[in-house]
Amino acid sequence: MNAPAAADPHADQRIVHRGAAWAQARLGVILLHGRGGAPEDLLALAGEWNVPDIAYVAPAAAGRTWYPESFLAPIDRNEPWLASALRTVERVLGEIESHGIPAQRIAILGFSQGGCLGLEFGARHAQRYRSVIGLSAGLIGPPGTPRTYSGSLAGTPVFLGCSDVDPHIPLRRVRESADVFRRLGALVDERIYPDAGHTVNRDEIDAVKALLL
Repeated sequence: MNAPAAADPHADQRIVHRGAAWAQARLGVILLHGRGGAPEDLLALAGEWNVPDIAYVAPAAAGRTWYPESFLAPIDRNEPWLASALRTVERVLGEIESHGIPAQRIAILGFSQGGCLGLEFGARHAQRYRSVIGLSAGLIGPPGTPRTYSGSLAGTPVFLGCSDVDPHIPLRRVRESADVFRRLGALVDERIYPDAGHTVNRDEIDAVKALLL
């Protein structure tokens, strides 16, 4: 592996586009897959809410993982993959904006590891988005990580959906993430599903559809 690839491992991965043509798109949606997944996973999920005037952009992670360790690990142990993943989201956001769709009309949606990535990006790059959606996800970093994010989400709807017994996402991290986003000026919809699995349920699908309509 050459030095540039080692420093930015996700840079040359494929990016899948689906949905409305740019000229007809009312919204752009960035879809971030989970560990072991692929862009097509969330593109299939997008078919569940069947909103035709959306342009979907789904980047792929190198080796099907955005970062190698748990999202609760010390951040430096997930570098340079995490920094590269955040740059990937930034690049995709810039691509959508280049087609005349501003951040206010762009949603960031991710599941599991991709959800953690999307939430962390939204917190680190706070501005008014259409929405930020974390399905089975929380902000990245070990317990006690300083949440000294700057900027304002200026009323951005943030949706957090997770089981109370998710084997990968501690409930306390979902609660902490919700509090952080409220401090950043987001309108937070936090939904905890008793005894649910690490998956996406019908209530979440309906809630996302409502955010995108």
